Amino acid sequence: MDDAQITWSRDGKVFLTGRLTVIGSVSVAQQTWLWSWANDSLPHAALGDMERVRQFGEENDYPVLPWPGFTYDPELVAEARMVAASVLDAEGLWAESMDDVQLHFMIHDLALTA
Repeated sequence: MDDAQITWSRDGKVFLTGRLTVIGSVSVAQQTWLWSWANDSLPHAALGDMERVRQFGEENDYPVLPWPGFTYDPELVAEARMVAASVLDAEGLWAESMDDVQLHFMIHDLALTA
């Protein structure tokens, strides 16, 4: 996550690369969502243009987008992810769960490698 890059490989050969943007995270234990732009522990590169998502929410009176966090609701998180992906023209969405945290990402700039 430090360089905000992702690679896919098969048999040790990279065939696809992309750039990651962290959308936000869910604390399973606390049942809360935290936007990446409000999370000081994330590397700057992984934030991408997430500030634009917050600004979009403010400018368009869109609830939850300008709030640093909210009580976890799977439907609300799904909607927040889709709106963020639309605002930033993402090529894909991805989520990773580990321990008591879910990390939610957008994928940009997908490129096949030779």
